[in-house]
Amino acid sequence: MRAGVVLRTAAVVIVAVVAVAIDSIGGDSTTVATTAVQRSNADSSARALPRATKKTSRPYIVIDRYANRLFVRTEDSVWIDATCSTGSGAQLADSVSGRRWVFDTPAGRFTVTSKLIDPWWRKPDWAFIEDSLPIPKSERERFDSEMLGAFAIGFGDGYFIHGTLYERLLGVSVTHGCVRLGAEDLEKVFRYVSIGTPIYIY
Repeated sequence: MRAGVVLRTAAVVIVAVVAVAIDSIGGDSTTVATTAVQRSNADSSARALPRATKKTSRPYIVIDRYANRLFVRTEDSVWIDATCSTGSGAQLADSVSGRRWVFDTPAGRFTVTSKLIDPWWRKPDWAFIEDSLPIPKSERERFDSEMLGAFAIGFGDGYFIHGTLYERLLGVSVTHGCVRLGAEDLEKVFRYVSIGTPIYIY
């Protein structure tokens, strides 16, 4: 799932997400809107995690899309070596509107732009089209409180490192562009990184 975020400071934080999927065949672009919702500030503070205690060089994240591995490391040590799942590379076309999506995890250098606790996912149109379901008219039918897991780490352009309901598929390229981690590894990564932490994906 892709999710770029805008955080509003309120008792309940609404995070609006916009991502752009590029059709590698026709060159057309389709805007995909999703929304994550963070629960109340009280809930967030109750689940606050301890900060990393290591005082060596600053950590950074490395994601190997070919081996589906995620590392949190410094110049001279590896703090976390985790199995992840990255983009499938699959393409999806809507026969009605002609819209197309390509589900790749991007390569390059990024930075952590947001950290969310208990995120909710607002399903974009492609999530319904993929399952051969009608696109709902009610916004309530789009929200999913479990799909992203307990934490989400945004790194721009609608992409997140987040949890998964399907940990048995970790190590397989099956996502829609985001990076999935198991619950234990995700919590560790969330604890060690901060806004601005570099992310290198290849």
